[in-house]
Amino acid sequence: MPFRKPSLKVSVIVPTYRRTADLARCLAALDAQERRADEVIVIARHDDYATLDWLRTSEANRPDPRRWIVLVHKPGVVAAYNLGIDSASGDVLCFTDDDAAPHSDWIARIARAFGNDPALGGLGGRDIVHERNGILQGQKPCVGLVRWYGRTIGNHHIGHGAAREVQVLKGVNMAFRREAIGTVRFDERLRGTGAQVHCEMGFSLDVKRRGWTLIYDPSLLVDHFPAQRSDEDQRFTFNDAAFYNASFNLRLIMCEYLTPPGRWAFVVYSTLIGNRADPGFLRALSLAFERGGVALALRKWRVGLRAMRGAWQEAAR
Repeated sequence: MPFRKPSLKVSVIVPTYRRTADLARCLAALDAQERRADEVIVIARHDDYATLDWLRTSEANRPDPRRWIVLVHKPGVVAAYNLGIDSASGDVLCFTDDDAAPHSDWIARIARAFGNDPALGGLGGRDIVHERNGILQGQKPCVGLVRWYGRTIGNHHIGHGAAREVQVLKGVNMAFRREAIGTVRFDERLRGTGAQVHCEMGFSLDVKRRGWTLIYDPSLLVDHFPAQRSDEDQRFTFNDAAFYNASFNLRLIMCEYLTPPGRWAFVVYSTLIGNRADPGFLRALSLAFERGGVALALRKWRVGLRAMRGAWQEAAR
């Protein structure tokens, strides 16, 4: 008889918090997969009574032995991700958000990719972002990269072309081989009580440092409907605490990932240049003249400086 590779057990981890309508859409998409997950682990907060009631009612009306509900007692997606990793039993661990709906071939593609490439440690794809009554448009060839001096390139939602090796995957659409994860966990030092921005960046870089390959395939798709967050980060509204948390997280990751010359180059780059979301001094001035609001632009720059100091102090402990 011809040799048949053993099939990989696939787990899907879905953190959720106060988004029952979004969660219903996500779970329906997972139920409709061509290749069903061997287990779907929903990580819910212990005090999110609306979600827990909805899950119990859903389970009573339509029992699913593949679905597990695991309670997390700490706020933030980092604790939820780590509990999901520790609770899952799959050879491949897939992550998506409660406000996303994976396409019907999502799990089948993931299982096939990991089955065909034993060096593959992580796989991610494009999230089609439905926002402001439309879909965010664009095509970018560079996705999921960190330059030697700390400039980060995302673009996971508008990547195109062939599958390619990357350094960073995006939390809404990513999967990792259990063996590649090993003892790696999401960094509990990262700031925030909800999204904990950039946490998947640190995790991806840690897996890659272990010698595994990370691949971004823009044909691996989820629909993403960014929902309102229940923490200080409200996406389109500036908040000092949310901005500090995101800046701190990025700077802590760069302090520990980059080479010594890269770290010092990052200090200069982030202080003077930065990017539109996290501007340095010169970019803050250019954005102020472009959009108006010098005070807000310089306020972001000052918060970034505080975050850099805090991140370096944390990294030195």
